Amino acid sequence: MNKRVTIEMPDEMHKLIAEYAAQAGAEPDAYMMEVLEQHLEDLHDIALAEAAMERIRNGERTYTWNEMERELGLED
Repeated sequence: MNKRVTIEMPDEMHKLIAEYAAQAGAEPDAYMMEVLEQHLEDLHDIALAEAAMERIRNGERTYTWNEMERELGLED
């Protein structure tokens, strides 16, 4: 189910959104949905990367490219 969200923003920001949406060939509301979705995906990716880095800092095993190929039987 979709929810409607209303926000107030400065006129200049609204103008920029309308301009970028027009350049993308989209309506401002569809453009903002796309921008928000991309930002949320980026935040998720950053959280995953930070968690992986923490595991590596705590000693999780990593593999070189050659080790990975050998382990998977992909060596020439």
